Amino acid sequence: MGKFAGRRALVTGAGAGIGRALVIKLVEMGAEVFALSKTAANLESLKAECPGVKTICVDLSDWTKTREAVQKIIPIHLLVNNAAFASVGPFLTASPEVFDHMFSVNVKAVMNVSQVVTGDLVARKQRGTVVNVSSQAGQRALVDHAIYCPTKGALDMLTKVMALELGPKGIRVNAVAPTVVLTALGRIGWSDPAKAGPMLARIPQGRFAEVEDVVNAIVYLLSDESDMVNGHILPVDGGFLAA
Repeated sequence: MGKFAGRRALVTGAGAGIGRALVIKLVEMGAEVFALSKTAANLESLKAECPGVKTICVDLSDWTKTREAVQKIIPIHLLVNNAAFASVGPFLTASPEVFDHMFSVNVKAVMNVSQVVTGDLVARKQRGTVVNVSSQAGQRALVDHAIYCPTKGALDMLTKVMALELGPKGIRVNAVAPTVVLTALGRIGWSDPAKAGPMLARIPQGRFAEVEDVVNAIVYLLSDESDMVNGHILPVDGGFLAA
């Protein structure tokens, strides 16, 4: 019997990176896990690697299809809103199309999925836990992140409002705020020392986060060990935000 035996979990953005590793970890810890991604091939390879997982293929930017897909699998006791879209570029050339899409996935979809999951828990009078995956970019301005930073700042405040309203109903809501994470894409994107050097210089621990660093923080926030932690944004940043 694992720590999460008897609990049903939903992880969005589960096809790769942090989401994929988290799904595998939660299955190992005894949860019944639903992995959501818009990329069918990623879900198929995840299913092959971790046969115990159940998969959902839906594009989170589609409000109605997402809502219908999540309603089919409730109740969910452990929700991790991990999916996100990132596109960087100068403020002066930021487009309304990228703005709308990034806010749709990074903020609006979190509200959508969370409404279905937590609304059901409230109706059932059951306890639950939500963890939103934010970023250090929600608390610190970064060059070329004129849209991404505001989406994560909005997600941080949404997390706190959810905690305020849902806490009395037995549902805790927190977020993690990682620095650069060395996923497969992260290793490629930050492989250039000219790009990585200035960021590393601002991290007291002198390294970027590994996927496991973020997964472990999420697992803590999902678990009963963090039962009095509610409405917090937990940096997983090696001290970046302290500097």
